[in-house]
Amino acid sequence: MSSGTQASGSESDAYEVYRDPWGIPHVRAFDELRLAYAQGRVTAFDRAWQIEVERHRAEGSSASFLGADCVPWDRFARQCRLADTARRCYEALDPHTAAWVRAYVDGVNDGLTIGAARDERFARSGLTPTPWEPWVPLAVWIATHILFAGFATKLWRERVARALGDDAVTLFATDGPGTAGSNGWLVPGDRTTTGAAIIAGDPHRFIEDPGVYQQIRLSCPDYDVVGLAVPGVPGLAHFGHTGAVAWAITNAMADYQDLYVEQLRRSGSRVEARGPGGRWEPVHRHTETITVADGDDLEVEILETARGPVIIHADADTDAGATADTGASAATGAADGPGSAAGDSAQTLSLRYPPRVREDLGFAALPALLRARTVADVDRALDGWAEPVNVVHAADSAGGLLHRVAGAVPLRHRSNRLRPVPAWDPQHAWQGWAPTPAEPVQGFAVMANARGIASPLGVEFAPPHRADRIRELLSGSADWSPQAMAGVHADTYLASAAPLLALLPAFDGLSPAARELRARLLAWDRHMAADSAEATLFAALRSAVVRRFAADPVFAGLWEAPTGPEVFHPWLYLVPRIGYALEGLLATPLLPDLDRAAHVRAALEETAAAGAPDTPWSQVHRLTPWQALPDPGEPAPDWPGLGGDHDCVNATSSVPGFTDLTARASAARYVWDLARREDSLWAVPLGADGVTGSPHHRDQLPLWARCELVPVVTDWTRLTKESI
Repeated sequence: MSSGTQASGSESDAYEVYRDPWGIPHVRAFDELRLAYAQGRVTAFDRAWQIEVERHRAEGSSASFLGADCVPWDRFARQCRLADTARRCYEALDPHTAAWVRAYVDGVNDGLTIGAARDERFARSGLTPTPWEPWVPLAVWIATHILFAGFATKLWRERVARALGDDAVTLFATDGPGTAGSNGWLVPGDRTTTGAAIIAGDPHRFIEDPGVYQQIRLSCPDYDVVGLAVPGVPGLAHFGHTGAVAWAITNAMADYQDLYVEQLRRSGSRVEARGPGGRWEPVHRHTETITVADGDDLEVEILETARGPVIIHADADTDAGATADTGASAATGAADGPGSAAGDSAQTLSLRYPPRVREDLGFAALPALLRARTVADVDRALDGWAEPVNVVHAADSAGGLLHRVAGAVPLRHRSNRLRPVPAWDPQHAWQGWAPTPAEPVQGFAVMANARGIASPLGVEFAPPHRADRIRELLSGSADWSPQAMAGVHADTYLASAAPLLALLPAFDGLSPAARELRARLLAWDRHMAADSAEATLFAALRSAVVRRFAADPVFAGLWEAPTGPEVFHPWLYLVPRIGYALEGLLATPLLPDLDRAAHVRAALEETAAAGAPDTPWSQVHRLTPWQALPDPGEPAPDWPGLGGDHDCVNATSSVPGFTDLTARASAARYVWDLARREDSLWAVPLGADGVTGSPHHRDQLPLWARCELVPVVTDWTRLTKESI
């Protein structure tokens, strides 16, 4: 351990690690810094491969051992200056928080070698762990969340505006394929069996193997907290229960990252950008080299203007010779050319994001949350939070309740939120920071990425269906227990099916097979249940409608496949965009030439003609987690089939029109009981151990697939002590 974290006696005497029956680590130490060290060490032991992959992704060096497929991300990470931003944020930390982060990193470094020895992927990829620098946890955090607010949606909106007109800029507004959502609900004590509040929910993210959340308990004389950590990051930023107070978050869907159209000119190695008022300003420039396993090294030019890092490069001569007409168009906010949103390389775009501007992630809140005893403590800690912007629920054992937004959102012109804006127009400069809303809890509080408390801070939000359904379910009882919350997690009702189904009764002259299919769908209970064949049929009809919509000439201007940086492509494909926005597209008056009824009728006949096998939804709606290094030549794991859909509370997202497989779902589920913490419950998609084949790698998977939870064990006598 480094200076400032050295324990008296041996390191093994400075902390203890216990495991519950699910292999979840319970870490106990004699002070806060030793505990941070122990959290880092146990994380390196359990998740060495995962955190090393995340470190290299944050540094833009993952292609060095994972190969050429990772070059697009590495290029983006370097051009976006993720690691440099993390260094700056670390150097700006207060001394206490910096020491706490360093202690965690010391633990990681002491555990990496033994952790790597447990995992054959290191040998298979040729990766040798190297010591972490103190700023790496901050880099992991930034890399995990840099695309979280979906700034790439602005590229899509620009493409839509150019194809369909400015009035259509938000035509596809919905919970898009690149965003991350969550459910959360807070039930006060007057509606529970115990008289104390319950907080429950689940973050929705792309499911990864190993999982993106780590169940852990952190205990020292100052606090004893259970919660969900992000591997590679100290503390429990998003979900925690100290015994006296608990907290949880969802994505606020705030817009806090801007894209600027830059005009550049070059003279030798010197680069300048056209700034506000037309003044030419110096641009930082250097080059970096991406090492590629089994490939040629790649040199990347790094540019940063006064707005921020350049993430889409254009031809310098084109930029320098931009016409007056281009400038005039951009000055309106239309920014002629970020039709480069479609991948056209005719423009240069820079990214302005709060951590780089403020040199602050809000990490001082993390140790403060661990020490919290009341909702007031949580509230004060989160006043300093920055990235990402979250809606927060908190409750304490004395009856305190909290529902607020936390994070840094800049004040600026409204067009900044919609599309790329011209760097040279002063009206698009940031003008300070928006206040974060809070409101009292009345009855119960629900957060599910829909419009609500965070509305003033965003543009696009999730459809209201999950939030409305949770409210409906909670309203059905005034006697909630922690165990009953699993039923809310598991709910599969799909309210967004209504607009499509509503078109079916009007069709006449259908074939016998289509009439039979229509009858089955209209009699369906609209639950995307795992064992429902009607759910499978509805998904097939929906996909056929999506494909037919996508082929309609009204969308011809959006048919071109994305080009440009590959990291933005998930936001730029037409079929997924239509799939997620279908409900709105069925009703919008903005597309008068789109014959919706004809497309739905043809899709019904198509689906019926393909046959209507009684296939349960779970047979086609199967989990497909992301793996950094899949086993070569091995059969694919038998991942479970799931119920749910993207607008269900049990949010298991497929891509309508493309696949019924799901890669995004609940990355964890939790129920925090404020009466007795030991009655709390939780689950993750796989398990506590990140090493393939270990006993606790996938032992929670069957339970998670059924929306069942495991108990939070808090009695030390029921745990097994181990030495690592």
